[in-house]
Amino acid sequence: MPAAAATPTVALVGTLQSELGCPGDWQPDCPATELLPVDGQPGLYRATFVVPQGTYAYKVALDDSWDVNYGAGGAPGGGDIPLSAPGGPVTFTYDDSTHRVTDDAPVAVGSESAAQWLRKGTVALDLPDDRAGWTYRLWSAPEGGLTRDGDEITGGTSTPLELRGELSAGLRRAYPHLAAYESLRVPAAVQRRLPALLTGQLAVAAYDASGALQLVTGVQLPGVLDDVYPGARERTLGPTWKGSTPRVSVWAPTAKTVALRLQAGGEDGERTVAMRRDDDGVWSVKGKKSWRDARYRFEVEVYAPTTQKIETNLVTDPYSLGLTTDSERSVLVDLRSREVTPSGWKNLRKPAFRRDETPTVYELHVRDFSISDETVPAAHRGTYLAFTDRRSDGMTHLRQLADAGMGYVHLLPVNDIASIEEDRAKQQTPDCDLASYGPASEEQQACVTAVAGKDGFNWGYDPLHYTAPEGSYSTDPDGTARNREFRQMVAGLNGAGQRVVMDVVYNHTPASGQDPKSILDRVVPGYYQRLSATGAVENSTCCANTATEHPMMEKLMIDSVVTWAKEYKVDGFRFDLMGHQPKQAMLDLRRALDRLTVKRDGVDGKRVILYGEGWNFGEVADNARFVQATQAEMAGTGIGTFNDRLRDAVRGGGPFDEDPRVQGFASGLYTDPNGDTVNGSEADQLAALLLAQDRIKVGLAGNLKGYRFVDRTGARVRGDQVDYNGQPTGYTDRPGESVNYVEAHDNETLFDALTYKLPVATSMDDRIRMQSLALATTALSQGTSFWTAGGDQLRSKSFDRNSYDSGDWFNVLDWSKTDNGFGRGLPPKADNEAKWDAMRPLLAEADLKPGRSDIAEASRQADALLEIRRSTPLFALRTRAQVQQKVSFGAGGPDQTPGVITMRIDDTRGARVDRRWKGVVVVFNASPETTTQPVAGAAGKRFALHPVQAGGSDAVVRTAAYDRADGTFTVPGRTVAVFVQR
Repeated sequence: MPAAAATPTVALVGTLQSELGCPGDWQPDCPATELLPVDGQPGLYRATFVVPQGTYAYKVALDDSWDVNYGAGGAPGGGDIPLSAPGGPVTFTYDDSTHRVTDDAPVAVGSESAAQWLRKGTVALDLPDDRAGWTYRLWSAPEGGLTRDGDEITGGTSTPLELRGELSAGLRRAYPHLAAYESLRVPAAVQRRLPALLTGQLAVAAYDASGALQLVTGVQLPGVLDDVYPGARERTLGPTWKGSTPRVSVWAPTAKTVALRLQAGGEDGERTVAMRRDDDGVWSVKGKKSWRDARYRFEVEVYAPTTQKIETNLVTDPYSLGLTTDSERSVLVDLRSREVTPSGWKNLRKPAFRRDETPTVYELHVRDFSISDETVPAAHRGTYLAFTDRRSDGMTHLRQLADAGMGYVHLLPVNDIASIEEDRAKQQTPDCDLASYGPASEEQQACVTAVAGKDGFNWGYDPLHYTAPEGSYSTDPDGTARNREFRQMVAGLNGAGQRVVMDVVYNHTPASGQDPKSILDRVVPGYYQRLSATGAVENSTCCANTATEHPMMEKLMIDSVVTWAKEYKVDGFRFDLMGHQPKQAMLDLRRALDRLTVKRDGVDGKRVILYGEGWNFGEVADNARFVQATQAEMAGTGIGTFNDRLRDAVRGGGPFDEDPRVQGFASGLYTDPNGDTVNGSEADQLAALLLAQDRIKVGLAGNLKGYRFVDRTGARVRGDQVDYNGQPTGYTDRPGESVNYVEAHDNETLFDALTYKLPVATSMDDRIRMQSLALATTALSQGTSFWTAGGDQLRSKSFDRNSYDSGDWFNVLDWSKTDNGFGRGLPPKADNEAKWDAMRPLLAEADLKPGRSDIAEASRQADALLEIRRSTPLFALRTRAQVQQKVSFGAGGPDQTPGVITMRIDDTRGARVDRRWKGVVVVFNASPETTTQPVAGAAGKRFALHPVQAGGSDAVVRTAAYDRADGTFTVPGRTVAVFVQR
């Protein structure tokens, strides 16, 4: 006979053990919380304990150890099981056959919210097919406290709901992700009580024909809030001024009360000021002249679904214009006051921008710009005021770029940021001599990481207040200095010939629920954040997603952008993860900006540029909830999106490759192989290169989906018929909608990518040439040309692929052209360790680090590209028809020269756009060998090397030649040559 299986000991473990007689929590060997076998029921274990009122987490562990333990759903090592104990006996049961453990505590209603109240009279619910005979009730509890105990719901009152079948066609269109839901009709009497009902706890319950409770769930409210309070969209929120009298307004329709907590000048502490609620859910109060620059916040009494009770939240103004240090209080700043208005602000002159130009943009981080620049006064380093120091190395460089043709400085987020300590005295620095370690050492990253989150550096993609300047970039973060200094920065950049673009992040907040860094969700819980089908906050963006499909979140975004454009004279906006926002919201924003006029508002809103990341992913992917502001959907809107097709074809591979040595057009694919097997056979490389060349041709033509040319096979195709990883390469309708780039703040810099991909033996001179060639694909393309700061100076981040929190050390930007940032140690472990082995020998190779003369030459070559772009409107064609008429790429087909793209822009075709030249020919020769390229119809014409290149510092490109007799262009290896037709 086999031996009987041993009976395990089963212990309840968790945060309740110390309350039940154990010396501590999470102790599997504590006998006080042991579950005992149930007589007559083999494999079942049970015990009853008197559990004090509170919230706990638990699971079970077997045989006095953690070797075998089970959590939620009976999963081995599974998640903790939550318990809300009312106080008193709770029985726990463990089933060894399923490994599930359960308790009989009453279940609080609303931990999930799967019902959606969409309109005053309609609640939507996803119901099972087997629901014959079911009835439905709406439960409400003004103070919260709904509880399920078996088939009973206690703690509130209920009203019947009527099942009407599928949602109306209009609601299915408005909420496509809910198209399969059923419609429950809300009685008219309940609709009349909506303003009061919406301030408490709500739940929907379903009962079968016998009266047994089949489901109960909380209710999501955004749709009905928009239906009940449509007038709020027309209100002016936040602080406003009429003469010297302020008014403060906040939309809080579900709040029971809202009061202003105010500390005016000279007062020792806060006092409470009552606010009045209007019928549109807006609470407001009219202030006094003495309130100017007062500190304030709101006291909001509101039901919070995350805690299932009424909370009293002390929260700053979502529409804050000014803040105290670390955003602890809002500041009642008057943006018209002399205190925050620099001299000459009203009549600030914008840099000239010709109608026949398209934007050329330089992406820059405020702190990077000056924190290590010793030509900037110490007090200004890392701040807005560094842009007012005209003679600094950094400002000198920006003026030189403007003279060459760079028209915009794009600033990484400069609105209030959640993660940066604003008090400089509290900002930590690495406690190491970072420069003493080797170029491939692990020590630098360890020291930097030790203070990450406590230093003064972060990219800033965690917005806390959308419409107030970041305080860590101000010389005084406590009060209105940040407002004045931001304006001084804009004026300084404009004076240097640069317009200003803000990087804005309206797609998420740093937190939600009752977190101290949750603002919107503590004012109107459950409205501003995008929720899942069960009411959880979606976080596909990285953090707590916002719901710009909800009118009041769209309003917040539009009001914020218009404020920056009008009050700070910002010239453009780049939208982080724009594809998570509705296309319609972006079009509404465009219209709001277009209404701004110089006469009335001080700015020409039509000149404000918009572009963003049109990526398609997450819970909104493929237009699941609304038509998104993605690459494909924004075609024809005039709003730009980043062109990753060009980026990947030029660099090689993609940003998430496991092996970083995948080559591309500008990194030696086929023409200068690096020997890594990841690139495949010679035939594989040739096929990949010719496909990359097709993608680049489409990108050079503004990434137009309808642009026709001869592809690598010899077929005449459209841009949207060229494959990009299963998607169309071309997706725009207007050339200006393509933001062409080969590097940005995300991922490795261009220099680092080329260091990975080019053969190690490639000389520094040739590395500079390949850097310039890569930049030329954006500089000489139709559309917006986008550069990242330092790309013109071989900038490296020592291979860091995600330097958002890597401190000043890895994000160094040296305007003296002494150090490009390469060889500053292995980059931070968290995001880079997987490639450390590939990095080590490269970082240790002294010949891979450029010197001052190398950086200077790269800068000269980059300036030449900008000068060429600016010299002719042929690189800024306005329409699809112009591009199709004038831009061509020769014969194409399988016999085209690998590694060479020849582009002609022929201004003799169609209406002339350039009064100086009749056209240009550009030869991009990425191969190491000299190439001679015929151009149909060029024979006998008057072509010459562009004057910028003919008189420039690059001796190699000066050897490029045009043969008038046969119409051929000869260009040396690793060179971009531009010829003009006279």
